Amino acid sequence: MKNYLIAVIVMLFGLKVAGSPVQNLLGPNLIQMAQNQAQSPQFRKILLAKFGEKKLEDGSALITQGGDFLWVINSLSTPELHINDQKGPQMNKLPGCNLWVLYKKLKTGRSHSYRYHINGKAFGSRVDVPAYSPDSYPKPGVPKGVISGQLMHTAKKFPNWKVSYWVYVSPGYDPTRGAALMVWQDGHRFIKREAGPRLLTTTENLVHQGKIPPMIHVLVAPGVIQDYPINSLTSHNWRTFRSFLYDKVDEDYVRFLLDELLPEVEKKYKLRSDGYSRGIAGQSSGAIAAFNAAWHRPDKFSRVLSRIGTFAAVQWRYSSTKYQEGGHIYPFLLRVAPRKNIRIWIEDGSEDLENQFGSWPLQNIQLANSLKMKEYDFRFTYGNNAHNSAQGNAQLPESLTWLWRDYDPTLTEQIYQMDNKEKTKPYFRVKISNR
Repeated sequence: MKNYLIAVIVMLFGLKVAGSPVQNLLGPNLIQMAQNQAQSPQFRKILLAKFGEKKLEDGSALITQGGDFLWVINSLSTPELHINDQKGPQMNKLPGCNLWVLYKKLKTGRSHSYRYHINGKAFGSRVDVPAYSPDSYPKPGVPKGVISGQLMHTAKKFPNWKVSYWVYVSPGYDPTRGAALMVWQDGHRFIKREAGPRLLTTTENLVHQGKIPPMIHVLVAPGVIQDYPINSLTSHNWRTFRSFLYDKVDEDYVRFLLDELLPEVEKKYKLRSDGYSRGIAGQSSGAIAAFNAAWHRPDKFSRVLSRIGTFAAVQWRYSSTKYQEGGHIYPFLLRVAPRKNIRIWIEDGSEDLENQFGSWPLQNIQLANSLKMKEYDFRFTYGNNAHNSAQGNAQLPESLTWLWRDYDPTLTEQIYQMDNKEKTKPYFRVKISNR
């Protein structure tokens, strides 16, 4: 252990150890040290160098690796850590200082929340820490797919609009046969291999295990992306046009995909044309865009991944001269409209948005109950996350596996049926827990 600590300290001060970058080793190594109860002055110095005084005092000092969580806090008084609204184990005080540490293994494939209580005061709260499962990390011997550079398309349907998009081809793609397809809204958020959703790595692991078919992802952004992230991503105009594309409930956007963008992709790659072999995904406004596309064209998109979906009245317009429907109608429209052949995974969290356009958590719960009422093949997961991608990112391997379960490349259609176990379960109910 002594030699191990010395090696880590050497790395912190800029020297090379076996050519490994410091940042790649600090997280797992600190977790390992905590597991081994390293109670040395060196460990204290490493923690200070890793986090800095501010993070150690404000409750944000945390390292995660899969389900391994390591919390560190500087406090004169004994801190009380609450994890997922439950009081956690007693933190351990390091000798000769005011640093407290706790290592705990948490469930993977979901996000977790925590907060501290010190002298009766709660602070340092987070509701959005993802715990990635093993299929979100690279594995030895798993072939890698190929992602294109940024591609550009000038739309005909929306004059003066240009879109950035990327094409990812998974291992196992056979250019002589059509490939299964998934279209991802806000696609610029999915192009980095080891960040955020980890879509590329997850896809490769699942294809390698035979849990999903070899496929092509088309990752499309609602505008031009230059060196993402850039300031224009948060500009008013960019967001306004994104909402115009994604939050409306007409067929304009799905027609753009089918009539313009996918034919452009098909100039180079062979895609399956049947809805059985096509999925569509997104988060927030991108999620309702995905659902809306499948709702209007289930013959072209029958598998939907909806994350923190904006089933709210963002694009609802009402005046004496104009009426335009908004996404808030879907939970109610589903109850009266004929059932469509769609399989859908929906995800949201208790801390999602509440604003002038509606309640994201309540609308997603309503949508889940509507899907249940009409016996759709659906899955609803509800975490503690706010309006972010933490929960969806952590459960990506599970959601993709569920969406593509029982896929048979020799078929072109399947009538999706609600799972028998779901039929026996009650509707989702709401309880007030914060007052």
